[in-house]
Amino acid sequence: MKRKKRYLVAGVTGVSLSGISWLLPLLLLIIAFLGCGKEQKPQPQAPIVEVVEVIKKDVPVYGEWVGTLDGTVNATIRAQIQGYFVKKDQVLFEIDPRSYQAAVEEAKAQRAQAEARWQTAKANLARIKPLAEQNAVSKKDLDDAIGSEESTRASVWSAKAALDKAQLNLDWTKITSLIDGIAGIAKAQIGNLECYVSLSEQEYMQAMERRSKQVGKVTLDLILSDGTTYPYKGEVAFADRQVDVRTGTIRVASIFPNPQNLLRPGMFSRIRAEMGIKKAAPVIPQRAVTEIQGRYLVAVVGPENKVSIKSVKVGDRFGQLWVIDEGLNAGEKVVAEGTQKVREGMVVSPKPFVAGTQAEPGAAQKSEAKPESKPQPKPEKR
Repeated sequence: MKRKKRYLVAGVTGVSLSGISWLLPLLLLIIAFLGCGKEQKPQPQAPIVEVVEVIKKDVPVYGEWVGTLDGTVNATIRAQIQGYFVKKDQVLFEIDPRSYQAAVEEAKAQRAQAEARWQTAKANLARIKPLAEQNAVSKKDLDDAIGSEESTRASVWSAKAALDKAQLNLDWTKITSLIDGIAGIAKAQIGNLECYVSLSEQEYMQAMERRSKQVGKVTLDLILSDGTTYPYKGEVAFADRQVDVRTGTIRVASIFPNPQNLLRPGMFSRIRAEMGIKKAAPVIPQRAVTEIQGRYLVAVVGPENKVSIKSVKVGDRFGQLWVIDEGLNAGEKVVAEGTQKVREGMVVSPKPFVAGTQAEPGAAQKSEAKPESKPQPKPEKR
């Protein structure tokens, strides 16, 4: 008798090869069921950020000081002119003389009254003297007449002095040239204002050194209390003769035109002056810098688009740029848009930063605003 051959298939013994065909679909179904039971987690996408390269640029260095405004002409007028041909005694400036003219007329009237009283006193004394010599009047009458004449004479002198003073004030309303010569544009017109600031000894020495090397005058900007820049430029007028030993500062005055009378004495403002040029300074957009508890941080995109957070030392601001004194090198790429998305070691998808492409806040809402519906006409009454 022939023995039947038996095979070991899929761990099942005693099953012939001819009966394995029904097991294969069952095994495939089990494998597919186990594979479907595990969820496939999606791979996280790298956030898209806008980057910009660190560049080197020559930027001006500015100094700012807080100052107070005061009028250049508060009580008197002093002409400082040069450049136009004038003749001696030619009128250069004139202020409204009407109040001073009225004072002169009043002084003339008072002098006339004093002279009239003096004439009366003199005539009275001339009549009493012969009578006193004949003992026709008392000694007291003579003394009274003498005292009245002297008193009225002194009143005339006082009235004349008052008239001279009033006339002098009237004459001062006109500024005339003392000599024939060339005069120029007035340095300080009526209405100009001065801004006084206090500079430290070091700042004063630096300013004087720069002024000695600069051709022409140093122009100044006036920053008003609301943060706007005054449209007219100013210039340094003069400095105090000594340093205040209590504060170690020196007072410097600068003059600004005031044609619209916008500036008023007593206002506080800031003076800004260019102190020099910083050569080849690394600069990046201001929006690329994040300040956290006094530290300034920048997200740098390195090889393989991996982010590293660097602490930097910032310098002066120049327009929309910020000078970086320490922490960055030219050519490095920093995140300028999307800094809130990144963290240390993160891989990002960078694209070039384009300034001024950000939409205005609320633009989307404005574009989606629906047109107002027209009011429906009211039905006519019957």
